Amino acid sequence: MDITIYFFFNLSLIIILLFILILYIGCSNNLKSYIIFATIFSFISLVICFILPYRFNDGIILDLRLIPFTIGGLYVGIGPLLGLFIIIVRGIYGLNSGFFYTSIMIVIFSLIFWKMSPWFLKKTSKSRVIIATGMSLIISIFLIIFFELNQQPYPVFDTVFDIVFGYLIIQPLGVAIIAIIIEIVCKSLYLRRHLVKTKRLEVVEKMAAAISHEIRNPLTAAIGFVQLMQDETITKDKSDQYLSILKSELNSAEKVIQNFLNFSKPQIETIELLDVNEELQFVVNTLQPLAKKSMVTIDTKFEATIQIMGDRQSFHQCFVNIIKNSIEAMDDGGTITIEVESSQTNHLIRIQDTGKGMTAEQIEHLGEPYYSTKGESGTGLGIMVAYNIVRAMNGTISVKSEVGNGTTFEFAFPTEGFKIS
Repeated sequence: MDITIYFFFNLSLIIILLFILILYIGCSNNLKSYIIFATIFSFISLVICFILPYRFNDGIILDLRLIPFTIGGLYVGIGPLLGLFIIIVRGIYGLNSGFFYTSIMIVIFSLIFWKMSPWFLKKTSKSRVIIATGMSLIISIFLIIFFELNQQPYPVFDTVFDIVFGYLIIQPLGVAIIAIIIEIVCKSLYLRRHLVKTKRLEVVEKMAAAISHEIRNPLTAAIGFVQLMQDETITKDKSDQYLSILKSELNSAEKVIQNFLNFSKPQIETIELLDVNEELQFVVNTLQPLAKKSMVTIDTKFEATIQIMGDRQSFHQCFVNIIKNSIEAMDDGGTITIEVESSQTNHLIRIQDTGKGMTAEQIEHLGEPYYSTKGESGTGLGIMVAYNIVRAMNGTISVKSEVGNGTTFEFAFPTEGFKIS
C-alpha cells in the first residue's frame, strides 16, 4: 500500500495548492487571472509530484504528474510547455528506458491536448469533467501496460494491485476532483460578474425611471402654460403669472437634474469655515413653515460654538433633505430634536424624530439608488444626495430606528475638516 499512500499524499498537496490559488482568484475577482493562476498551478503541481515520487526501481518513477499535465493541457492549452518541462525534469532522474517511454508518451499527448483544448473549452461543464477524467484514464492505461512490459521478474500481486489502483483509480479521481473544483470556481466567477452587471443595469434603469418620473411633471406643467401663453387674448397680468409659474416649474426640473449630478459626485465648490449651530438654525428656519403645516415641533440643543470646514450650500442641502424626511415621517405631527455635540475627534450632529420609524432592512438600503421608504411617492434622491455630501466632507452617518418609535440620524464630522479628493 506504499504507492497508494504516496499517491493520496501527493493528491492532497495538489488540492491544497489549488484551494490557495482559488483564494487569490476570488480576491482578484478577475477572470483574466484564471489563465495565469491555472498555469502556475500546473507547473507547481508538477514540481510537487517530482519532489515526492515513488521510485519503484532505477528505471521506473511513479507519481501523479499526469494530473497537472492533463488539467493544464486541456483547460489552459499549454500541453507542449508542460510536456517539455516533464521531459527535462524526468531526464534529471536518469536516461533509461523509463525516460524514453515517458518522453514518447508525453510528446504524443502534449500534441493531442494542444489540439483538443479549443474544442474542449467549448464543451459544457459536465462534458469537460468527463473528457478530462477519460483522458487521464487512457494515459493511465498506457502507463500500466508499460509497467507490465518492463517488469522482470513479474512483481508480486500486492504491488501490481497497488500500482493499478493508484493509476486507474487515484489519478483519474484526482483529475475529476480538480476539474469539478475548476468548473465550480469558473461558474461562480461568471455568476458574480453577471450579478454585478445586472445590478449596474438595474441601477441605470431605476435612475432613468426616476429622471423620467421627476422631470415629466414640471415639464408637463411648463408645456401647458406655454400653450396658454400662446393665446393672444390673455392679459399681461395673466401672462406674467404664467411666466412666473413656468419659471418655477423649470427651476424644479433643473433642481432634479442637479440632484442626480450630486448623487454621482456632490459639488463641493468652496471650502469655508462653517458655524454648525448657525447653519443648522438657518436650515430649521427654512423648514419651519413646512413643520408648522405638518404640526411638527423642531427643538434645538446646541452646545458652544462648533465649527467645521465645508461647503455651505451642500451642508444646507444635506440637512434640509434629512429634516424634511423626518417631518414627512410624522403624519400626525410630532417632535424633531436636533443636538450638536463635540468630542476630541469628531463633531456630532444628532437628528431624532418621533415618526413611524424604519425596519432594519430599510435602514440597510438607505442611500441606495432610487430607494425610498415613501413608496411610489418618493424617489430616494434626497437621502442619496445627503449621504454623498456627508461622504464628500469626510463624514459618516449612522442610523438607529425602530418601527413606531422614530428614527435617529447621527452625523460625525472630523474636527480637522476635510480635503476634496
